[in-house]
Amino acid sequence: MAFESLSEKIQGAFKKLTGRGKLTEADVKEAMRDVRMALLEADVNYALVKDFIKKVTERAVGTEILSSLTPAQQVIKIVNEELTQLMGGQNVKLTHSSSVPTIYMMCGLQGAGKTTMCAKLGKLIAKDGKRPLLVACDVYRPAAIRQLQIVGGQAGVEVFEKGQGDPVQIAKEAVEHARYYGRDPVIIDTAGRLHIDEKLMQELKDIKSAVRPQEILLVVDAMTGQDAVTVADTFNKELGVDGVILTKLDGDTRGGAAISVKAVTGKPIKFSGTGEKLGDIEPFHPDRMAGRILGMGDVLSLIEKAQDIVDEKAAEQLEKNLRQKQFTLEDYLTQLKQIKKMGSVGDLLKMIPGLGAKLNNVQIDEDKVAREQAKNEAIILSMTRAERRHPDILNASRRRRIAAGSGVTVQEVNLLVKQYEQARDMMKQVMNGKGKGLRQMMKGFK
Repeated sequence: MAFESLSEKIQGAFKKLTGRGKLTEADVKEAMRDVRMALLEADVNYALVKDFIKKVTERAVGTEILSSLTPAQQVIKIVNEELTQLMGGQNVKLTHSSSVPTIYMMCGLQGAGKTTMCAKLGKLIAKDGKRPLLVACDVYRPAAIRQLQIVGGQAGVEVFEKGQGDPVQIAKEAVEHARYYGRDPVIIDTAGRLHIDEKLMQELKDIKSAVRPQEILLVVDAMTGQDAVTVADTFNKELGVDGVILTKLDGDTRGGAAISVKAVTGKPIKFSGTGEKLGDIEPFHPDRMAGRILGMGDVLSLIEKAQDIVDEKAAEQLEKNLRQKQFTLEDYLTQLKQIKKMGSVGDLLKMIPGLGAKLNNVQIDEDKVAREQAKNEAIILSMTRAERRHPDILNASRRRRIAAGSGVTVQEVNLLVKQYEQARDMMKQVMNGKGKGLRQMMKGFK
């Protein structure tokens, strides 16, 4: 997971400050030395680290002490604020052209994940009711056009291609096609190279001049560290980019690119790729990323992830059942399936405030979790409708039949029923006098 090593080291530095009633200047400087080393090891630009540490130290040893916070908490608060500003301060959204279609031109080096990111972006934009068009202008890389057609098809987004012709002419024809058929926006997948060269840049400049894109988005591989920042800086100087998209942020990246790219190039990170699936793309929020790095969680991203996967009709039915003080095994099965759609359990838990730091050294066996989820689904699906809706009738003989039908032991069936009963009791407690919180949550999901 991205930033895992950096997060662990920074949190370790802060642990030395906790429990102390008063911090001296020496205490702060010692902690900042550890933070500096953690940032440098994460491949953050040296000049940025030096400036960052200077700002934090000056604020931490000054008069900015809040009565509601302990001195250690105050230092963490200052680091959080400065880290947020270093990464851009706030999320920067895509801009839109006053005339249709809006054109986004994607560029980057070969291997950064640009083609797949085109489909991810198209799918994300389509959720807002738009009808994007992907354009295949990478005419050199073997099978690049076919790759865009495949991922575009998987994303449900139309792909415009004219084979291995002139990429500038293809881009111009694609824009006309989009105007005629009402496609908006146009996302152009340009050719990449293994390294930056004059021919690549000239072709990109020609496409830019021909179609006048609303935004040029640079796709960079977060796992390349400072090399990604260097690439971003070069592309920006040669071409003039409007934003950066970081890919492979879910990998074993040290985090230096995410922290450095905005400060070095002046261009915001607009999106991040967080996995291999086409839905694994998130708007980049510097404040939320800083919170994750410092082990403070990321509740807003967790809620947004839940909102994306929650079935509105299922949510309405669950709310109705809960108001009638009903929570069946069918409801429980629906919740299990929706949680599974949200992705890695470890990543979800780290978004919860307070758990991130505790889970740094905990290895969660995702395969085992997936097997447990599949087993629980099999147990519930082996029940009759009457048994799922009225679990109280599950006597010993029924449980033996369910165990045989789902290929598990009776003890595993008993455990599933116990877990369901605990969830049901929790729901009852929320609804009895404390239901406002749940109802607000359900309204938020809808």
